[in-house]
Amino acid sequence: MKIAVACGGTGGHIFPGLATADILRQRGHDITLWLAGKDVETPAVKDWAGPVVTVQAEGLPSGFSLRAVRAAWRLLRAARACRRIMRPNRPDVLLAMGSYASVGPVCAALSLGIPVVLHEANVLPGRTISLFSRWATAVAGSFEETRFYLRRKDIVVTGMPIRKELEKAARTIPPHETGRDIFTLLVMGGSRGAHRLNDLVSAAVIQIHKGGHRIRVIHLTGVADEATIRKAYQDAGVNAVVSAFEQDMAPIYAAADIAICRSGASTCAELLDFAVPALQVPYPEATKDHQMVNARAMEKAGAVDVVPERDLSLPWLTDYIVGCMQTPGRLARMSAASRSRAMQSAAESLASLVIQVGNGEYGRTV
Repeated sequence: MKIAVACGGTGGHIFPGLATADILRQRGHDITLWLAGKDVETPAVKDWAGPVVTVQAEGLPSGFSLRAVRAAWRLLRAARACRRIMRPNRPDVLLAMGSYASVGPVCAALSLGIPVVLHEANVLPGRTISLFSRWATAVAGSFEETRFYLRRKDIVVTGMPIRKELEKAARTIPPHETGRDIFTLLVMGGSRGAHRLNDLVSAAVIQIHKGGHRIRVIHLTGVADEATIRKAYQDAGVNAVVSAFEQDMAPIYAAADIAICRSGASTCAELLDFAVPALQVPYPEATKDHQMVNARAMEKAGAVDVVPERDLSLPWLTDYIVGCMQTPGRLARMSAASRSRAMQSAAESLASLVIQVGNGEYGRTV
């Protein structure tokens, strides 16, 4: 089949889209990526050998403003451009990973009678998924809880596709050993870092180290705070590995006793696959506070603890980390909860759904 995959805009849409596109291509289908012309897309798709269609698009801001009118006009132009490109070389099915980058390809596909599969990464659906879900042939999601937020209830819970090498590593790495001589804390604030989180966690770790506890930290700071946080740990003599970000996350997850992190969809999926307990501090500026909704779903499963960033304080965080060090059994239970919640082979499951829809087999009863 000819399959179009619209996954542009942000890393949170590109990487799961690429993971699924790779599976579809391995199964013998012709895959074309549809992107939105953003800088983050170029390094992400550098190893992609197939065709790519780029149609410029931008997100629609909330509320009414001149900027919103301009963005809406550009989305309309993108939809027209997508239809013009798609019409002479029609795909059999379109997979759209959400975000504004999917609006043009989805509008084009629907107007041409091409079946559409949507994938929602977060618990709380974004505007694109909410708008088009009633017309899509199938809707997939990462979280079971998404059913409560969409009108249609026939959502296929595939999980969140992650990079192939990460998924393979998660399957092969042995279960994490608790109660080791040195406690390893993983800190990550997302691709752009998290300044307040960086400051508070580093201060807590230094205080814990000075209190005589054996603690090691792997701190992914983002670019802005890397030098400052590294110097703080060095001056205090803390056993620390500090970098702006890391591509190879598998050995880092394997080493961590617990993570302190945000709660984006990809982070949640990776924590579950590697069965890493976590304290999640949702990004407070996320649209509709969707990271908090993700975190509460993880918390309900018993896989993480959750604290709003506004409630974080140095004494509380210090006590929390020391408490985790002293209760390895509780961390083991959180790890087991993660393992039971994890959706293995999410990219394979989503790819199978796309093929079903493309073959006209989705929803067919025998």
